[in-house]
Amino acid sequence: MPMSYEVMLFYKFTPIEDPDELARSQRAMCEELGLLGRILVAEEGLNGTLSGEASACQAYRDRMRQDPRFADMVFKVDPAEGHVFPRLSVKRKLEIVHFGAEGAPKPWEKTGRRLSPREWYEMLGRDDVVVIDGRNDYEYEIGHFEGAVRPDVSTFREFPSWVERHKDEWRGKKVLTYCTGGIRCEKLSGYLMEQGIDEVYQLDGGIITYGKDPEVRGRKFLGKCYVFDDRVAVRINQTEEDTVIAHCSICGAPCDRYINCGYLDCHRRFLCCEACEREMHGFCSRSCEAEAVKRDRVDARVKPLLATAFGGAG
Repeated sequence: MPMSYEVMLFYKFTPIEDPDELARSQRAMCEELGLLGRILVAEEGLNGTLSGEASACQAYRDRMRQDPRFADMVFKVDPAEGHVFPRLSVKRKLEIVHFGAEGAPKPWEKTGRRLSPREWYEMLGRDDVVVIDGRNDYEYEIGHFEGAVRPDVSTFREFPSWVERHKDEWRGKKVLTYCTGGIRCEKLSGYLMEQGIDEVYQLDGGIITYGKDPEVRGRKFLGKCYVFDDRVAVRINQTEEDTVIAHCSICGAPCDRYINCGYLDCHRRFLCCEACEREMHGFCSRSCEAEAVKRDRVDARVKPLLATAFGGAG
């Protein structure tokens, strides 16, 4: 009988006296249980996403709940066909999600009011709300809530300056924030409150929890949700056909598939359908392909495509 696997997404903001020791113990536990993925540890808490055999994932959850600091930590769990990560990475960081705003409140000090999926759905229908996507622009591209503001950022640490440019537009309105699993909105919503926005809300549990709610079933979410593992995109809206709202940057066909340019000095993430990946040999442009070959800066992932194109060369 084949093994069943799971992928878990979890975080907890809580003061950690010895982050280095927590990182060491997390690595040891994951190695013992055969779990792969990423864990970040800082003085402000722990943030992780792991995959492994279902029994090992359950053992991890059981052990974490024995620690008073993480006894109430919420785990978002999905079935998986196998590991969705190639390796294990456990790192000590200054922040478990890098916001970088000096003087920003800690989430246990100040954060927006949490809305359940049902409350969120009802708030989306109001005229006096602004819905802010708390993720990066490329995540928004393949899926987002109806009417959500697209952030002009490529990393979360760019949000403070983006908020500074736009906060006056949101005064006097109800501001709703959302992200994949909820962690980024813990910081973003509190920061918005510090900037003088009186009514700030966050989607409790993020998009992933919203899509699992048996009553709402992902309504008003368009496209798919970007996830940082081998799945790349997951379906959220269970009330409609599986839709693709983004387009291949090469040919314009419907596409929610991201790849990285095969030129190591470019390596930008871009939307690309399978046909164009073959046609472009895994590069975002012909100039990148030429430079990569000329300078021998070709990503190993695209070498088979080049070999096929040049009859075994490359």
